[in-house]
Amino acid sequence: MDDPGAMRFEAAEVLRLFPVFVWKAQLPAEACRPINAAIRELIAELAPDAPAPGTLWQSGHALHRRPGCAGLARAIVAAVHEVFEFLKLGHREFAITGCWANVAAPGGWHRMHCHPNNFLSGVYYVEVQEGAETINFHDPRPQAGVIRPPVTELTAYNTDQVVVNVAVGTLLVFPAWLPHSVDPNRSAHRRISVSFNVMFRDLAETLAPPLWGDE
Repeated sequence: MDDPGAMRFEAAEVLRLFPVFVWKAQLPAEACRPINAAIRELIAELAPDAPAPGTLWQSGHALHRRPGCAGLARAIVAAVHEVFEFLKLGHREFAITGCWANVAAPGGWHRMHCHPNNFLSGVYYVEVQEGAETINFHDPRPQAGVIRPPVTELTAYNTDQVVVNVAVGTLLVFPAWLPHSVDPNRSAHRRISVSFNVMFRDLAETLAPPLWGDE
């Protein structure tokens, strides 16, 4: 019998199949200031009382239709156009199907979830600080977790979660089916973000509405 120890396997190439993309941009300060001021003003109007510790408050889902959010809506549209160009899509007509504010009190968090009946989702950050400056993206392949042997080091090839750091003015866009979550706010201040969904316009008008709709 041949000695197994004498055999070596050296991969000439490691292929990454079917990657999942998350697009990240940092808006310039001069663009962020009026957008953030408008979001804070809306939150003060819609939720004059601060959320209780450990909770997450969310607004209605049609903020993009408010005049004060026109600047953010333009940034979202520009980002989506760039994503469509990156993906070389032939179908370019889309609609924002939902846009809402999230205010996480100290200790506030958001469970793992995705956004059904949409093509893209995203989030823009208005107020973040140390201890509240991350979002988690989870492996969307449930079968990949059937067997999880121990690892000696976490790498991009063996992890089931990627933590993305964000800052004030960060704009993220990602597939709506990609599971994501937000850890508890470990700072002493509120964390404010604005989430949004995008769908192809003709499908948004003919298929079942998103579960987070533009009501």
